[in-house]
Amino acid sequence: MSTLNARRLSAGMVGGGIGADIGKTHRFGMRMDDRYSVDAGVFGRDVEESARVAVSLGVAPERTYASYQEMAAAEAARQDGIDVAIVATPNDSHFEVAKAFLERGISVVCEKPLTRSSSTARELIDLAERHDAILAVPHCYSAYPMVREAARMVSDGRLGRLTFVDVEHASGWAATPLELTGHKQASWRTDPDVAGFPSVVGDLGTHGYHLARYITGLEADRVSAQLHTLVPGRKVFDNATVALEFSEGVPGTLWASMAATGHNHGLRIRVFGDEGSLEWQHEDPHHLTFQDLEGTTTIFTHGLSSLSEDSARLTRVGLGHPEGFLEAFGNFYRDLADELEARRDARPSTIRELSFPTGIDGLIGVQFVEAVAASHAADSAWTVPGSVADRDAEIAAADAELREAGGN
Repeated sequence: MSTLNARRLSAGMVGGGIGADIGKTHRFGMRMDDRYSVDAGVFGRDVEESARVAVSLGVAPERTYASYQEMAAAEAARQDGIDVAIVATPNDSHFEVAKAFLERGISVVCEKPLTRSSSTARELIDLAERHDAILAVPHCYSAYPMVREAARMVSDGRLGRLTFVDVEHASGWAATPLELTGHKQASWRTDPDVAGFPSVVGDLGTHGYHLARYITGLEADRVSAQLHTLVPGRKVFDNATVALEFSEGVPGTLWASMAATGHNHGLRIRVFGDEGSLEWQHEDPHHLTFQDLEGTTTIFTHGLSSLSEDSARLTRVGLGHPEGFLEAFGNFYRDLADELEARRDARPSTIRELSFPTGIDGLIGVQFVEAVAASHAADSAWTVPGSVADRDAEIAAADAELREAGGN
């Protein structure tokens, strides 16, 4: 729809302040199509730092809050209260913060992992449904034009019967013990009480798994996992290798790492079928490589007129002009804005076959984390995602073992 003269959607943020690059990324994404204004927030635990961030963003002092509880109550009571709350805090607070807004009917975008147990993820989904609110999870790699093109190619049968899926999100950002240097992000991401037990799986593995699900349309029926600590003394696992058995019997592998020395971001997926294969890499996001049975390689470039509507609608500039991570966040927030406005104006849903990830995707990600952790604790036994009643109960022994060993 045209947004000319339309009221911008009002957004509030919890977290995303000083030292949090993801907060800036969310704000860039919201600004991309001029569909949102950031009008309220708690931009960190330090009240003075939060106030400084608010001033820099033009947030009024009376809408700069000391706590998320205060913010949720006050914004719900305002006639001009926020339409959506962005939860960009460390993992241990996702559930409580998202719940405070959803139970007041305010839609939520919550960073991954959605929560630290499937039971709390389900509770958030139930709250969103009960209060007619949207719960979204920013797995924004699915908002790249060429990822949408890959998903459409698989859906249209261009690869034939799927035979194998290989995905990795192997980064080298924490290949050294940054947490010992006062590095803010490393400090909480390597703290098991904050990040959760299998930190790398919740942080990076969920992105890889969602990308595989999004492109192939398959779910993992069972997983067999091994978790490792590559950096001596680290208190969480920083590397994971996972064997996957997808629906329809399709095998696959997933590698997630924050300690892959020499790697940058390291997100890549390859999907194989009996008629062709495709490959996409985040560090070359404009291209999608397709190979057929005869060995002919075709490289599709974003912006080509021959691409599907799914890809074309997310392409912002002409052929040959670079688009990247911020534009992907912009695409996520544009799809979300369409649905938020539709609900606000009592119009039919705008959610399409290939759209933004929802709370259901968040729940599936949490179930994947639980299954990986439980499999590792059981000597890599095949484990069904969704069958683990509560991760904390299932893997407490493995957690204690890691702590006792000092992360080695």
